[in-house]
Amino acid sequence: MQNQPHFYRGRFSVAPMLDWTTRHCRYFHRQFSRHALLYTEMVTTQAIVHASYDHLEFEPAENPVAVQLGGSDPAQLAHCAKLAEARGYREVNLNVGCPSDRVQNGMFGACLMAKADLVAESVAKMQAAVSIPVTVKTRIGIDESDSYEFLCDFVQKVTEAGCRELIVHARKAWLSGLSPKENREIPPLDYERVYRLKRDFPHVFISINGGIKTLEEMTAHLQRVDGVMVGREAYQNPSLLGTVDQALFDPTAPIVSAREAVENMLPYIERQLSRGVYLNHIVRHMLGAFQGCKGARQWRRYLSENAYKPGADAEVVRTALSFVEA
Repeated sequence: MQNQPHFYRGRFSVAPMLDWTTRHCRYFHRQFSRHALLYTEMVTTQAIVHASYDHLEFEPAENPVAVQLGGSDPAQLAHCAKLAEARGYREVNLNVGCPSDRVQNGMFGACLMAKADLVAESVAKMQAAVSIPVTVKTRIGIDESDSYEFLCDFVQKVTEAGCRELIVHARKAWLSGLSPKENREIPPLDYERVYRLKRDFPHVFISINGGIKTLEEMTAHLQRVDGVMVGREAYQNPSLLGTVDQALFDPTAPIVSAREAVENMLPYIERQLSRGVYLNHIVRHMLGAFQGCKGARQWRRYLSENAYKPGADAEVVRTALSFVEA
């Protein structure tokens, strides 16, 4: 991947989503697309350093994968970035976009937009510790600090510290009064502000995020910015990922169907089951595979009703697949 053109890592990516973009989800998404950049769920530096569970676990076959860190201690962020690079991640991303109260109490996420100097110091320390790219995912503003000048000041400080790639969620965040879900839906999208940011910072690789659902929308955005990041639509309708390699990377790349992706998952499922993983932990990320197809409802229902049962194995998936029209 290091020898491929720069745009291969970041031209199209699937957003980090808490409880959703687990390693099983990423492995499934990788069956659809070779080139999509996949993100981990946000993992806090405290969890990496202190938890008994291995929060950096992933399979090399998932790559290219970026780890998203939540934290605000520059030294700890640098330490975790180094650990992530050693494990084989292709990028370290700092979360400056999550607005939840829990995240704010830990002094990370969107509230860090108000602490540009601290973000800059964190980026500089991480960049000094690793050779892989250090990126930042941010909003266009927070609360009443939502002017274009505020955004530019933040970006100026962060990029001067060595950050050359930004993912910009084209909504501001309200740090109180809205839930994380509402913060993804209520503040209006302002794509033009992200386009303007790209014009004013032409040397920075800028990806746009927020409300993007179709290939047509992605293609239109890529006329104005360098990359597109898709979140919920990629999760709820993963077949979309089967088309992006051909549309956005390589016209000769095959379009991967949901059936092919599911069939390619079966050996992985059997390996994971042999290690003690429960079937429902894997297939819950596959429920939307056949959205819009005949038999999709039966597929979802059969998996939902049977994957959690004791002893459930890959045969449950094969049976569910039989309900979907070829």
